[in-house]
Amino acid sequence: MATHETMMKILVTVKEVATVEDEFDIDGTAIADQYLGADLNEWDDYAIEEAVQLQEDGVADEVVTVTIGPEDCEQTIRQALAKGADRAIRVWDDSLEGVDLLDVGAKTDILRAVVEEEDPDLVLSGVQSGDDSFGATGVSLAADLGLQWGAVVNDLEHDFEDGTASVRRELEGGVEELTNIELPAVLTIQTGINEPRYASLRGIRQAQRKELDVQSLADLGVDEGVVEGDLTLTGMFEPETESDVTVFEGGADNTAGQLADLLREKGVAP
Repeated sequence: MATHETMMKILVTVKEVATVEDEFDIDGTAIADQYLGADLNEWDDYAIEEAVQLQEDGVADEVVTVTIGPEDCEQTIRQALAKGADRAIRVWDDSLEGVDLLDVGAKTDILRAVVEEEDPDLVLSGVQSGDDSFGATGVSLAADLGLQWGAVVNDLEHDFEDGTASVRRELEGGVEELTNIELPAVLTIQTGINEPRYASLRGIRQAQRKELDVQSLADLGVDEGVVEGDLTLTGMFEPETESDVTVFEGGADNTAGQLADLLREKGVAP
């Protein structure tokens, strides 16, 4: 276990994302409500677990989460509190109502204000969200704050020697990079870095008593004009797919030869 004279505060950005049934209909620029559910963003779940592990290892003394979302998302984001986060911040404002697509710039401005208020030593964010999938918010936030950053982190050493985070980053083509990043920093966390825990019944009960602070844009000193981003959602559709499927009927004795002939025909078997 690492020991530190000065304990760290970790801020984790979290988001409720829509889940979609296998069969669905699109209504204009959105999927019809009856086909939608909600859950904690998968990548953020790994970021939460990493933060809680750092706290359990004696590296951090407080884990705070922040989300941008309406009251309806509170039960979802309380999952982070149930898994060990100490408190949560939810940012919402009347100006955000009805916004079809909150772009990266707007999220950056809002989250920057929270980071400046909380002054964490480390910000963890999921690599991307399961709905918008921009994969840019964490890096954009770091750039706006002038902080060091590491993207697509799939391993993080839990002993921050000399205020430095030693991380392994996932690059293209199966290549990985080892690098040291000076704190304070922003890291975007990849799935597979750990195994997120399930919230225990005790944790779920405790989560209902933990602080969930709701702040407006005015509370944070953010101009509501930031919600008017440069991106416009113009349409949504399900891409057409084409497939060439061969179905073999009968038992293995009857179909093995047919499969072998097909593989030879396609050039994938001698």
